[in-house]
Amino acid sequence: MITININPVAFTIGSTSVRWYGIIVALAVLVLVLWMIRETKRTVGLSSEPVLIGALVAIPSGIVISKLLHVIDMWGYYVQNPGLIFSSAGLTIYGAVLGAALGIWIYSKVSKYPFGHVVDLLAPGIILVQAIGRVGCTINGCCYGLPTSLPWGIVYTHPESYAPLGVAIHPTQVYEIIYNLIVFGVLLKLRGRLKPDGSLFLLYLGLYSLWRFGIGFLREGAEFLFGLQQAQIIGIIVLAITASLLAYRTRWVRVEEGSERK
Repeated sequence: MITININPVAFTIGSTSVRWYGIIVALAVLVLVLWMIRETKRTVGLSSEPVLIGALVAIPSGIVISKLLHVIDMWGYYVQNPGLIFSSAGLTIYGAVLGAALGIWIYSKVSKYPFGHVVDLLAPGIILVQAIGRVGCTINGCCYGLPTSLPWGIVYTHPESYAPLGVAIHPTQVYEIIYNLIVFGVLLKLRGRLKPDGSLFLLYLGLYSLWRFGIGFLREGAEFLFGLQQAQIIGIIVLAITASLLAYRTRWVRVEEGSERK
């Protein structure tokens, strides 16, 4: 078994603890912004200003929807603790991605920039920063797996960890880091080969939804509906929609050497 005894708290300021999770998530957001700046610079005819403003709109909309889904999932707890509804704790990656996409879509209607093309540019960057974010989860001990006897099971021993202490569990965060990096490579390989615009983003959503449905059987979580976790239910819905759209409207196109828009 692998033991993790890292203190999830990086430092404290007075009575406020700053955890490595928050630092790494902030780093992940910065990476996504830098990714978008890079992609807009290499794309002919796409101004960086409206895209970056769209990203600034996406961050709060992602946080709001993320928190909303978490509150719905843990409604019984928040009924008893209503003051915690507006706390910074308890965000879901699904809510963050779907909420951010909604914010970008709404802003695209106002600014008239090409939503489908922009989210295609973002798709590889999003899955990359999700992998980075899961590093924070690994240190934090959150999003942990079910008990296991497998030799690569991990045991958390630091009292500040959110995971159960002294119990060997599936390293579901590490599983997801590996999967996300594989998807990152796939999305990079397929850039410019799927049409119409927006198809690469749909593929990203579908692949991640497939993962969240499957990993839910190895990950600790509250039952939401039909014996499944909330993320699994959302995963089924998103996967059904994205698979249908990809099958109905997406086509493969050949990309000649040097013909990609740069």
